[in-house]
Amino acid sequence: MSHGPPSGLAAVSTALLAMSRHLEVRDVLKTIVASARELLDAQYAALGVPDDHGGFAQFVVDGVSDGQWKAIGPLPRQHGVLAAMLREDGPQRLADVRKDPRFGGWPSAHPDLIDFLGLPIRDGDEVIGALFLANKLRPAGGHPPRTPGGPEPDGVCGFTQDDEDVLGILAQHAAIALTNARLYERSRELTIAEERSRLAHELHDAVSQKLFSLRLTAQAAARLVDRDPSRAKGELQQVAALAAEAAEELRAAVVELRPAALDEDGLVATLRTQVQVLDRAHSARVTFTARGVRALPATQEEAVLRVAQEALHNALRHAEADHVDVTLERRGNGAVLRVADDGKGFDPGIIRRAGRHLGLVSMRDRASGVGGGLTVESEPGKGAAIEMEVPGG
Repeated sequence: MSHGPPSGLAAVSTALLAMSRHLEVRDVLKTIVASARELLDAQYAALGVPDDHGGFAQFVVDGVSDGQWKAIGPLPRQHGVLAAMLREDGPQRLADVRKDPRFGGWPSAHPDLIDFLGLPIRDGDEVIGALFLANKLRPAGGHPPRTPGGPEPDGVCGFTQDDEDVLGILAQHAAIALTNARLYERSRELTIAEERSRLAHELHDAVSQKLFSLRLTAQAAARLVDRDPSRAKGELQQVAALAAEAAEELRAAVVELRPAALDEDGLVATLRTQVQVLDRAHSARVTFTARGVRALPATQEEAVLRVAQEALHNALRHAEADHVDVTLERRGNGAVLRVADDGKGFDPGIIRRAGRHLGLVSMRDRASGVGGGLTVESEPGKGAAIEMEVPGG
């Protein structure tokens, strides 16, 4: 049984399908280079995306270990034959790239490259990337494989015209995949901007009227302080009530804004990002751990995210916690969310009467609405933990 590289139409089809599965630019770049290296049986593959200064804005490699890449260091702005691929029209097929007059600027830790095949990726007349392969592992036509440190090449490139043709097909589809990924990311940015605009309008409509009433009531209280203290006290109580209502409207509008990232990135990535933001924004340490979580149906994921947000809000705003820990782990086909803090805690008996203030009623409703359950653990001075379990799909 052969254990060589995949070949033929089926292998090309597999590579093209792999590229089409991703929407994020970085994932597309990684898939292109991995597909090219496997398809053309090369030791190394790389893809560079140009910046506006003749160099590379992004550069992705395959076949180089993390340790090697770290030792190589930052890529030079102008990188000899690689940067030339961004300026020249056709493919470059070289028996020994080291002898090319454009070769230069390679870091000392860079792996040895010998035979080389490079091709620009074009979208119309625009070069949107350059795809490179080096060191053909099993050259056709009886030529021995290139061995860094071994005998000098015989002047014949290990990469063939067939390799060049296949890479040309891959580059055409890479242009489509990369363009689609860029359009997707721009569309997503616009969607986020539209959501922010919608939120701004909602906040204005929901809160501005209450704030206007609050200001008038505060002004009335100020006028009554000296001549009618009892009436002034009543007006100040109304100020407090209006302020609480405005704060609740604000909180509800923010919580109900579904993050665009949830649909695309999934629950784990979205939670991790939100926890990182909260950790930077608050003095308390906020951490997140995920263990073996599988994707859940959309309604479950949104419910888990909303409960996590509410529980984090309570811990950071009311509990005076130094550390809040969020964990999400698989349980059967479902998942368990736990948000625990080391704050001041509370008496669960008292909280049953004040549960709406801390959002416990809405959290329980969200959990039960997706067939799950919510438990609350706390006692004064010993922190609190909210645990939500949801079934799988």
